[in-house]
Amino acid sequence: MTAPNDQQQDLIDSIEGIHVVDAGAGTGKTFTVTRRYAGIIDQDDVEPEDVLLVTFTNNAATEMKDRIVSQCEYGMREFSDAPIQTFHSLCHDILMEHGFEAPTLLGIDDRITQSTRIIEDETVEQGLFREFIRRFMDDHPEHDDFFRAITDPTELLGLINQLASKGVFPTADGWYRNGERHLDGDFEAFKSMFDELNEPQNDGNKQSRLRYKLGRYGHEKCFLPEAPKKAELRGSRGTKQVPADVAREAFEEDREDLKQFVHDVYYEYLSFALGRNYLNFGSLQLFAFVLLCEDHQLRETIEFDYVMIDEFQDSSEIQFKLALLLAGTHNLCVVGDWKQSIYSFQYAAVENITQFESRLNRFVRELNADYERISFSTSPIREIELIENYRSTQSILDFSEQSLVTPASSTDRIDTEAVYDRVVSLSSNATHENSQIEAIQHEDEEGAVLTKIQEIVGNEAYQIEDDGELRQPEYKDIAVLTRTRDFGRELLTVAEEYDLPLAYEGGIELFRSDQAKLLLAWLRILESDSRRGWAAVLEEAGYSLEEVRHILGHEAYPSNMQAFRAELQTMETIGGIAERVFSQYGYNGSYADVLLTTIQSVHNSTIQTRGDLIRFIETGIDEGSRHDVHAIAGVNSVTVQTIHAAKGLEHPIVILANMNSRRFPPSGGSSSAITFDDPIGLRQRKQYADDYGYPHIHDNWRTDVLRKCLPRGYDEERRLLYVATTRSKSHLVFSAGENPNTFLEEIPVDMEAYSPDVQEFHDGETTQSHLQISIPTPEGPVGHSPHSLMNDDVFEKVEDGRGSEFGTRTHEFAERYVLGEAVEPANDDERHIKRFIDSLDGDLRVEQDAYLPLTVDSERITIYGIVDLVHLQPETVDIIDFKTDRSRLAESEYRKQLSIYYHVLTEWFPERTVTASIFYTANEQQVEIDPLSKNELCDLVKLAERSTTESAPILD
Repeated sequence: MTAPNDQQQDLIDSIEGIHVVDAGAGTGKTFTVTRRYAGIIDQDDVEPEDVLLVTFTNNAATEMKDRIVSQCEYGMREFSDAPIQTFHSLCHDILMEHGFEAPTLLGIDDRITQSTRIIEDETVEQGLFREFIRRFMDDHPEHDDFFRAITDPTELLGLINQLASKGVFPTADGWYRNGERHLDGDFEAFKSMFDELNEPQNDGNKQSRLRYKLGRYGHEKCFLPEAPKKAELRGSRGTKQVPADVAREAFEEDREDLKQFVHDVYYEYLSFALGRNYLNFGSLQLFAFVLLCEDHQLRETIEFDYVMIDEFQDSSEIQFKLALLLAGTHNLCVVGDWKQSIYSFQYAAVENITQFESRLNRFVRELNADYERISFSTSPIREIELIENYRSTQSILDFSEQSLVTPASSTDRIDTEAVYDRVVSLSSNATHENSQIEAIQHEDEEGAVLTKIQEIVGNEAYQIEDDGELRQPEYKDIAVLTRTRDFGRELLTVAEEYDLPLAYEGGIELFRSDQAKLLLAWLRILESDSRRGWAAVLEEAGYSLEEVRHILGHEAYPSNMQAFRAELQTMETIGGIAERVFSQYGYNGSYADVLLTTIQSVHNSTIQTRGDLIRFIETGIDEGSRHDVHAIAGVNSVTVQTIHAAKGLEHPIVILANMNSRRFPPSGGSSSAITFDDPIGLRQRKQYADDYGYPHIHDNWRTDVLRKCLPRGYDEERRLLYVATTRSKSHLVFSAGENPNTFLEEIPVDMEAYSPDVQEFHDGETTQSHLQISIPTPEGPVGHSPHSLMNDDVFEKVEDGRGSEFGTRTHEFAERYVLGEAVEPANDDERHIKRFIDSLDGDLRVEQDAYLPLTVDSERITIYGIVDLVHLQPETVDIIDFKTDRSRLAESEYRKQLSIYYHVLTEWFPERTVTASIFYTANEQQVEIDPLSKNELCDLVKLAERSTTESAPILD
């Protein structure tokens, strides 16, 4: 693409006013947006800092900058600080510069500082949230009944993030800006949905879809006795509609206790996170929004003359509102394609673009309700459609449109006319129109797909266009896309048997790897659950099932394994245990590296015992915690991806695999005990009740009825199908196993019974790729713990260590004793601690969070740790760290830890003399430490980061 087409040029030239751009797949959106940006800043009175360009990934922002530099008089240096960034990085910048006191606007007595970390890894945040929720449960017995109904309390973290994306925030004594109305729901909007679903079908001759759905009311449910019977809800026999009063009866429910519970969890989690000096992406946006709402002078200072938002179909409600607060004029341009909105699980609201005008006006009214924050006129709104497709053949484009009106199940109903009214048909500029669109089926689907790949490669019937000419396809021209990850992994496993060149890109469940399972087994052996641990270890060693049973029954464990357990028991650190296990089994690749990094990150970011980490890994296995994977592909390899990972990419030939029932769309829905949905608001699906003296977890009949009135989410599944088909440039193949899904049965393509016949493959240039895992670079200041600066090798040389479990119990005793709990010493170390604490006559504070911000090579970093004990006196402050070592071998490493605490406490108490010492619990020896300087600590950080870089997996 060298010159803009007419529609693209129209957008490039349309600089002033509000614009909504329908940019379909492959229509040169980035090409056009970057040229429009270049045209804006080429004006005499406009600088890059006057124009906000929001993208949805950091990679997209980088690409945008590169393209803009090539099209204007500015260089990359001028664009280094230009606001071309994601919503999250934008909010981070605002908070770092202006948001110190933003939490106080919600009544939270804490601050956002330069050292505040951004938690990006969901696994790490879940570990932190579990730590929080345990404390919360202890502190709030009044909410016990809610927790009894919740299988996994971490589901509440998802609910918090969902409410944050909606713009529903808690304050100390309520909800910010009348956010409670969203929790209550909108009965009129619900009644409209109820009535539409309750209309009799076939001109009144057939019962309504709602009445049909309620035919399964109570199936596999356990309602409380006062729940109405099915016949009461559905109406008498022979009627075609559900009685109208059911809508009101189901909707109205006393939810005050439920709202208070969610409020308390939400508000206290924000306080907990700030107290631990971190934010997640949702709270970044939350505090930036509140700050911009309340600080009118700041908002007017930050406002931009031009705002452009890319991929607007992926934005959330709070992001739409943030854009309005940041727009100082009516020069607002949003670009997107509603047909490619596939991220509702990340809280994207497709209505932002499909209902742009109504939402724009509603959000402006809400924001201006108490003060005029948005001063520009919201009309006129000009729509521009990009219709020329530079990717696919016309056959592919025409076929893809049909996916938007294809039923996802036998009960799925689609307003075909309404969908096609919204569709902007695309026109291909492909030189050659030679597409093959076909479908294959066999019960051995993996074998069929691999056979099809071999059939395609080098086949003239599947020629592809390359620089205007046709050539025969190679492996690298093919992509296999799937709805879920499991089929892709299975396909790679089969491909390895034949040495076929496939490269996986997307995500894996790290904790389901062999490395994680073996580490879990040895941690169980070291804890109380040794039987399950030994079973896994013995199985890995090759013992038969009968041999395993005999060994477990007689506890006759092999001597070499007992010796290895004894070795692990002496180790003081989780990292040391993990490294030793991986070394023992020869795991030295990227799986082990990233698993070790993740576990250490959780351990350093939270106060987790070894038992907690066992549960953490177990949860990771159960939930399939996902980590990004990038393949080191051979020079000529098939790409295997999920549809979500493929969005924005293109491939000459696409095989859309695993088109099977209950796989696409996936089976099942939300299993959360507490849910939030528009327009029914906050609801409890499961509730605890003491029914006739028998405590039980019951289903909520009202929520069951309300949710039957909500759409099933099939529209997004159709959009996923559309995204998958439009990744293809030339040819499209569908594949299924024994049970093809409704999509494949309904789309206009003949299905061929296809027999697998995979051939061995050997080629010196093409190699089977291996999965490599990338560790993302976090936004915001880099986080370290004192442990990350310490040399673990020192601890592993200790021959008479007593293990981390003993150390944990000793520290717990010290904490509980200082807090005044009725605990009695159980050993000499605890007696020594008791005697030492009794000798202190000042104010004692235990388990104090300590954050030390430093600047290392112009980069902000923060070191976080927990001080065991702070002894406050009028003139002095004593830092005391309990150590259970029998020797002073590791004292040089402990000096690093105590030095960090020393500098933190010196800033806290500038008028007092601060000392730092180690109290060795084994012999009651107190040793004062000469602290390192901040410059010396910076050098340690550099050394630690260099060591991490050198040991990291090599990635392409």
